[in-house]
Amino acid sequence: MNAGKSFWRSGHIGSLFSAFLYFDMSFMVWVLLGPLAVIIAGDFQLDASQKATLVALPTLGGSILRLVLGYLTDKIGPKLTAQIGMVLTLVPLVWGWQFADSREEMYMIALLLGIAGASFAAALPLASSWYPPQYQGLALGIAGAGNSGTIFSTLFANRIAQHYGDWHVVFGLAMIPIAVTWIVFTLLARNSPNRPAPKRWSDYARVLKLRDCWLFCALYGVTFGGFVGMSTYLTIFFNTQYGLSAVRAADFTTLCVIGGSFFRPIGGWLADKLGGIRMLMGLYGLIAILMACISTLPGISLVTGLLFVAMMCLGMGNGSVFQLVPQRFRNEIGLVTGIVGAAGGLGGYFLPKVLGNMKFYTGSFTPGFLILSGVALVCVVLLFVVQGQWKRTWIGDGGKVKASAPGSDGAPVAEAI
Repeated sequence: MNAGKSFWRSGHIGSLFSAFLYFDMSFMVWVLLGPLAVIIAGDFQLDASQKATLVALPTLGGSILRLVLGYLTDKIGPKLTAQIGMVLTLVPLVWGWQFADSREEMYMIALLLGIAGASFAAALPLASSWYPPQYQGLALGIAGAGNSGTIFSTLFANRIAQHYGDWHVVFGLAMIPIAVTWIVFTLLARNSPNRPAPKRWSDYARVLKLRDCWLFCALYGVTFGGFVGMSTYLTIFFNTQYGLSAVRAADFTTLCVIGGSFFRPIGGWLADKLGGIRMLMGLYGLIAILMACISTLPGISLVTGLLFVAMMCLGMGNGSVFQLVPQRFRNEIGLVTGIVGAAGGLGGYFLPKVLGNMKFYTGSFTPGFLILSGVALVCVVLLFVVQGQWKRTWIGDGGKVKASAPGSDGAPVAEAI
């Protein structure tokens, strides 16, 4: 109880809530094409590969733009960066609502929806900068739980499209929560007085020379990329593999997404308590097993259960990775968050492409899920190899951060590559 009270008193609640809300509504918009893809694909006669491209492009756009928003966060602060991001998010929504009538336009809209996905680069630093090292996992887990916005898309997007008989309306209605969020964010969010000084482009180059930065990119590319990729593609998977209607397929996706959405804070909290390395190795190992089981394409009830647990592991993995990142790169948190977040987005781009292209070329989802299982196993091996050096330098046994961790002041303790 005392620990809980200490956490709430150690930072700024208004900024933490604002970061969560901004992330939540942005995530809702970012993955909007996931559930709608089944309906849109019917209008434009998209094949399996083209459907995968449509739902993957917002993630690619988010990956690119996170670097831009990460730089802006360092330069002008996370609050103003977030406000600008929300205004720009309205552009693809207006386009999709009023003007989209071709496959090429939908591809452009999909890329621009990445503006919403770039919210990571402002939301997480806003929350992180207010909290001390011992609460980073929990603070970032709470802010990062905004990925629950996916649930609003999967649960309501196809229902709204079905009710109005037009999927364009969904884009128009999505503008309302973004506008409300902008107002709430403007009133409640505050930049931390402890925010690090702005970084130069040379600082990006310096950070990119560090092996740990690339390792975090790989780890987050699997956990966050896996969550986003699954969130955007599962409606297509359930529709194609099991013949479910657009609404029903999105409902099953919602059940799976709930696991990843609400277990991210738990992942951060457990990583604070048990250690990030132990958490991540266990989670990646379990993900590998689950993906191998899913590759057998069992009945819909069993595959939904397996996917729920897999999404839960991916969500906890997100929190666990970001429990370690701020400790290693405390003074470069905005910069590194943008880089690592971009890598996570790239993972979310490739996952639908892997599943969609394997389905297109082989006629089955089995090879795609087996590839994903192998990628998770590679992460276990990577952690096994680097854990010794991490424990000797900036973390204690099992991944708990040392009280005087060298990495917490931004010092380059990792080997350059």
